[in-house]
Amino acid sequence: MMDETLSIRPGQLEDINSIGFLAQQIWPEAYGHILSADQLKYMLNLFYNPVSLRRQMQEERHQFLIVEQDEAPIGFASWGATGEAGVCKLHKLYVLTGQQGKGLGRALLQYIFEAIRPEGATTLRLNVNRHNKARQFYERMGFAVVREEDVPIGNGYFMNDYVMEIRVPEAEPGA
Repeated sequence: MMDETLSIRPGQLEDINSIGFLAQQIWPEAYGHILSADQLKYMLNLFYNPVSLRRQMQEERHQFLIVEQDEAPIGFASWGATGEAGVCKLHKLYVLTGQQGKGLGRALLQYIFEAIRPEGATTLRLNVNRHNKARQFYERMGFAVVREEDVPIGNGYFMNDYVMEIRVPEAEPGA
């Protein structure tokens, strides 16, 4: 479980460099055995360069979260509306490898559920690479695979994903 030195807070424009730095550390561990080195580099640049992160925050209205331990960033998540009534999309959820298994992913999801429930969201959707072990984490959290999709991302590359969904849980009594 989370200890008192851990905190989750909304991400801001000032966090762009920290998010990009975390992605550079996490992605090779998460995807190094799945993607070629060239595709990994391409995707990191595509999704995590400062201009892209600023666009995600400002234009695409992605909400970011930062997980910190002793005020040092150790993970992040982001989500946003899909334009589909009642459906939000989890875009990112990453924690440093050495910090995994401590309940941080679950805590990030709980934070997101609390944030999207008042907005009328009934479903949280995500994409996960079909060969990423994170799929098992999402299944333990209650997500189910609803379909497969291959998303072209340029440069001849595709994201070969499962689309997973979960019904947003009801608020806990007294919450």
